[in-house]
Amino acid sequence: MRHFFRCGTHPDDVMARADAFFPAIGLTTQHTAPRSRTFAGELGTLTLTVRMEGGHYTFVEAHTDQTGESRLDRSVKRYFVQLHKAADPTHALDAAY
Repeated sequence: MRHFFRCGTHPDDVMARADAFFPAIGLTTQHTAPRSRTFAGELGTLTLTVRMEGGHYTFVEAHTDQTGESRLDRSVKRYFVQLHKAADPTHALDAAY
């Protein structure tokens, strides 16, 4: 699956948060570059890349080797929520139905 998220957080902070978040759920770092990481573990393989977009936005892209709504995909979404909360701590998440 491919997931993406745009935020106002600096790419170095996005990568630092990824380095803390994904090992905590059982993934190990397989490859490290300044703006990308590859994590692997029992849940599957995740490749995370970030790039500056539109001047002040950071585009975060995650590719997993899983199909459908796997546990790894849900963890990526939780990571994106963590990024959102870090950028705007006062924002309250509400159900959209």
